[in-house]
Amino acid sequence: MTQKCSVLVTGGAGYIGSHAVLALKDAGWPVAVIDNLTTGFRFAVPDDVPFYEGDIEDAELVARIIAEQGVKAIMHFAGSIIVPESVENPLKYYHNNTAKSRALIAAAVQGGVAHFLFSSTAATYGIPQVSPVAEDSPKKPINPYGMSKLMTEIMLADVAAAHPINYCALRYFNVAGADPQARTGQSTAGATHLIKVAVEAALGKRANVSVFGTDYATPDGTGVRDYIHVSDLASAHVLALGALIATPDRSLTMNAGYGRGFSVLEVLDAVDRVTGTKVERIMGPRRAGDPDSLISDNARIKATVPWVPQYADLDVIVAHALAWEDKLTQIRAG
Repeated sequence: MTQKCSVLVTGGAGYIGSHAVLALKDAGWPVAVIDNLTTGFRFAVPDDVPFYEGDIEDAELVARIIAEQGVKAIMHFAGSIIVPESVENPLKYYHNNTAKSRALIAAAVQGGVAHFLFSSTAATYGIPQVSPVAEDSPKKPINPYGMSKLMTEIMLADVAAAHPINYCALRYFNVAGADPQARTGQSTAGATHLIKVAVEAALGKRANVSVFGTDYATPDGTGVRDYIHVSDLASAHVLALGALIATPDRSLTMNAGYGRGFSVLEVLDAVDRVTGTKVERIMGPRRAGDPDSLISDNARIKATVPWVPQYADLDVIVAHALAWEDKLTQIRAG
C-alpha cells in the first residue's frame, strides 16, 4: 500500500492539471494547487482544495506552499503548449517551460520535495522515423515547444543524479476528452485540439473544421494520431507517483498513449456519429512539421505501473468532450 503524501499540482486550474487534481483527490491524496490563471480557470479547482494564485517562478511563494502544505511531491503541468506560437515566440516558451521549470525544481530541492512528476510531450521525438515510437527513440524536437520540454527532462535527470529527488517524465500523445462526471474539461477559448474544435463546430460554436493535409502516407491521406483520454492520463500520473514513492532511487520516463491511432477524418466521423450532425470540413494544405503518423509504443508504462485505461474508445472520448462543452456553455452563461 503506497504511503500517500501531500502533492502540489502546478497548473492545476488548467486542462490536464485539473483532471490530475480530481484523480488525486478521488484516490485520497492530500493535494494543493498553484496556478497563475493566465490559461487556467478558478472554477476548475474544487472548493476544498487549497488554491494559491501565483507563478511557479515565485520562489518565496512556492517555498511557503511547500512548508504550509507539507508537500513531498510535485506534479508539474504549468506551461505553454501551442506549437505554432512556440515557433513565432520561442523566448516565451523557453521562459515559461524551461526557465520557470528550473525555478520550480530549485524550490523543490530546497524544500525537500522527494518526488517530481513532469508533463512532457511526444513533441520531444520530433518527426520519428518509426511509428509506434518508443521512449529510447531519438529525441529531435523540431519546434521550441518540444525542445523546451526536452530541456526540462534533461534538467530533471541531472538534478536527480545530484540530489535526493526522483522524477517521472510522462510524454503525452494527443490528450482529449473530459472528466466523465463533467467536473472539468478543456475550457480554453480558441483551443487548437482537434476533438475540442470539432465538438465546438458540431454545437455551432465554429463554422467548420480545417483539415491540414490530405496527402499523408496514411490510409485516408490525413494525419494519424494517438488520442488518449485525459482521465486515463490523470490516472497514469497517480500510478506513476506511487511507483516513485515505492522505488525512491529510480526515475522514470514513459510514453502516455494507447498505442493505436486515428486519422483526422476518422475523428471527424466519430464526432458526426456521437452528435448526430455533420461537421463541415475544409480541406487545406499541410502544416509544417506535422508527421504522417504519431503513435505511442506504450509497453513501458504498462510494464512499470498497473495502468489499465478505462476510456480507450474514440466515441467515448468524443462523448465526454461533448458533455463538457455543453456544461461549459452553462458555466459561461452564468
